[in-house]
Amino acid sequence: MAEAPGVRKAGGRLGQFLRDSGYLRKWLILGVAIGIIAGLGAVVFYLALDYTGRVLLGYLGGYHPPQAYADGGGTGSAGFVRPWAIPLIVFGGALVSAFLVAKLAPEAEGHGTDSAIEAVHTDPRSIRVRAVLVKLVSSALTIGSGGSAGREGPTAQISAGFGSLLTRMFDLSDADGRVAVSLGIGSGIGAIFGAPLGGAVLAASIVYREDFDYKALIPGFVTSGTAYAIYGSILGFEPMFGFVAHDYQFDPAQLGWFALIGIVSAAVGYAYARIFYGAVALTHRLPGGKVIKPAIGGLLVGLLALVIPQILSSGYGWVQLATTRDGLLTIPLWIVLVLPLAKIVATSLSIGSGGSGGIFGPGIVIGGFTGAALWRLADLAGAPAVPGGPAVFVIAGMMACFGSVAHAPLAVMLMVAEMTGSFAVIPGAMIAVGIAYLIIIRTPVSIYQSQRLNRETAGAERVTVPAPEILAADDDDEPVK
Repeated sequence: MAEAPGVRKAGGRLGQFLRDSGYLRKWLILGVAIGIIAGLGAVVFYLALDYTGRVLLGYLGGYHPPQAYADGGGTGSAGFVRPWAIPLIVFGGALVSAFLVAKLAPEAEGHGTDSAIEAVHTDPRSIRVRAVLVKLVSSALTIGSGGSAGREGPTAQISAGFGSLLTRMFDLSDADGRVAVSLGIGSGIGAIFGAPLGGAVLAASIVYREDFDYKALIPGFVTSGTAYAIYGSILGFEPMFGFVAHDYQFDPAQLGWFALIGIVSAAVGYAYARIFYGAVALTHRLPGGKVIKPAIGGLLVGLLALVIPQILSSGYGWVQLATTRDGLLTIPLWIVLVLPLAKIVATSLSIGSGGSGGIFGPGIVIGGFTGAALWRLADLAGAPAVPGGPAVFVIAGMMACFGSVAHAPLAVMLMVAEMTGSFAVIPGAMIAVGIAYLIIIRTPVSIYQSQRLNRETAGAERVTVPAPEILAADDDDEPVK
């Protein structure tokens, strides 16, 4: 059958050149291009989030949460200057965010990474440019006003959307398109967290629960490294949390503690996924439109924050405080103990209700305070072989909790090590991560519901339900199907 003219000429000479190129040349060009957009997208979103946070929570609410090391550090406000304003600000940010999503790009609802993973498996050409732009603005409003969400979802969708745009612009094969979108997910998350190695591995592992896409790994090094170079050259190359536990030396006597961290982190990660998607299901059954339900969720988060302010926004600054003994002891014990559950509830209300933002970041906070709570209790009890400070437990908790429930243990372990500059913790943390993952894979739970089991099942699904054929791509924002 003769090839349709629109397909044959897609992308002009450059498109033909890419389609005819070998593996190395093709992915060197595409990898660098996606990496540049991932890095720039991460910068734009970071600046947008910083500005909205300063204006909404800072100027209007009179509240400044503590910041992570790379964000400027500092312990933040001692309390709320205008406590009555906090619920209203979170409500208003969620309301405007939900209105933009509902009217302009309904697919930008939620945490974003799942929709990008779904595009990998069903149609890598399907991510609209409009959805990416709406996601950027709506997520900045949600998080900047105090909604509990992470900044990785929007950055992943920006670069994944660019990979999708390249796929339809140059009429790349479905196989190449799947790799391009996967590279976008990994490089976007790796850039915003300053974790290029973890981002590259994440690109190859995040789309499956029990498998690894080796075709995305080597291009991922190029893409994620480029994204990190762009992001770091503008905003700095410091690890997000600085160099935490840099003088730690592995002690075999602590293996039992790492095993306990793994068991507890698996339970907390399991609860995170079940409560989050339980909130999603409940929201769908409740009356009300797609604008009012996220707004009510935001109001509830604001009210909860009056009791537990640590749930507001990303929460990375609170993790920063928890990495030191003095910092953790400034937080009341009861808050340290309930914060993992409180953050799960707040994230479920902010994003599970239909708001916009990432769920990776909250998972890091949840895992970090799981480790912090265990250290605090062990320290109070005078238990043997407990490190002098909480940093090691916090790092291992971050790795084990989200690495297991995201079904990306290696990628998350590397990312957290890069975010904390703490590769010395990895030998012990491997025990925690391994135990947590072995527990989680015995359940059907994943924080990313669009993941497929492995390459074999994903391939069989594509044969059974093939993606729509793209006949033309004259409008990059609205591909013709």
